[in-house]
Amino acid sequence: MTSAVVPDHPWLLPGALAVPAGRARARPRRTTRDWIVDSVAFVVSLFWVLVATLDALSPAPELATRLPHGWMIVVDAVIGLVCCGLLWVRRRWPLGLAAATLPLTAFSMAGAFPLVIIYFTVVVHRRTAVALAVTAAGICTNFAFGYLRPEPNLPYWAATVWGVVISATVLAWGMFVRARRQLVVSLRERAERAEAEQQLRVAQARQLERTRIAREMHDVLAHRISLLSLHAGALEFRPDAPADEVAKAAGVIRGSAHAALQDLREVIGVLRTESEVEEDPERPQPTLADLPALIEESREAGVRVNATQLVAAADAVPAAVGRSAYRIVQEGLTNARKHAPGTVVTVGVAGAPGAGLSVDIRNRWPIAGATDAGIPGTGTGLVGIAERVTLAGGRLEYGRDETGDFRLAAWLPWTA
Repeated sequence: MTSAVVPDHPWLLPGALAVPAGRARARPRRTTRDWIVDSVAFVVSLFWVLVATLDALSPAPELATRLPHGWMIVVDAVIGLVCCGLLWVRRRWPLGLAAATLPLTAFSMAGAFPLVIIYFTVVVHRRTAVALAVTAAGICTNFAFGYLRPEPNLPYWAATVWGVVISATVLAWGMFVRARRQLVVSLRERAERAEAEQQLRVAQARQLERTRIAREMHDVLAHRISLLSLHAGALEFRPDAPADEVAKAAGVIRGSAHAALQDLREVIGVLRTESEVEEDPERPQPTLADLPALIEESREAGVRVNATQLVAAADAVPAAVGRSAYRIVQEGLTNARKHAPGTVVTVGVAGAPGAGLSVDIRNRWPIAGATDAGIPGTGTGLVGIAERVTLAGGRLEYGRDETGDFRLAAWLPWTA
């Protein structure tokens, strides 16, 4: 959801621009600015009606030829007053009012100014083709006005030219105002679209972060809990073990549980607020240098592990590559304890700058009827490892090889 951009001072904008696009109505309400503009237009139009009527009553009119009958002057004044009243509804029906009052422009001098304002409203609020059609019709009535009520001090062609110039000026001004409003609307839509895209990127980043947290929780806790299950199983099958061995196993279980809680706290720590992270920063993530400790921990739990590490310039391994290798080995040892308890696990890590880093984990396929460790699993460990390797630009293979063993092999890029 995007929050519509609300201007700081909407009362200074026209009604069509004061309301955000997402909340636009079919008929925007007048703003304070619209009320002021309409009031000024109404007052000026009334003043023009008064001036045109007094000029028509004078012995020597200057605006147009005197009407032959006095009642015609009254009718012209009434037409001007009606056009002034129409200014208050011109925003709602600009084209309809322009079409209805267009014949009046052929002879009415008192309604000339309010009719020009109505024409300007049509140009601002309607398409250019409509505005040009109304302009053409207005020029035709201008020719008729110059013939029916010629100005005393100007020839016919000069009066009609002035009418065309005024119409073109109003048309150009109205098109400029319309183009400027369209530009403002376009910029507002672009700003709202950019805000929506930014919120989408934030949502995607949050989703990726949650996925990473879930993957880290699986990698860390599955390893710790499998160790707990292994030691608890030893106590279950050896209830007659000496007291010192039971105490030692219980100590290992307690230590593993404490380590699991500690790892869980570190993983959930990524959800802390920025201030909390600054006060209590996380411990560094595991790298390739922590791999021997991981293997030794599994050996202490009773897993037989044969490990070989042939990595040239091990200190130069990028942190992200080393962390991925650590997680791959961790997942391989966890799966071996879950699904092939008692088998020998072979771990091989080799690589060099430019050649990449290879991780190979093998264990014998469990024989039918072999005792299972009884450790529950989510079935998503290898999926998470595959995603991690893919994001790193590497390759992952797992399954039974030609010798019948289960093999988990990965290659990670390591640039020179």
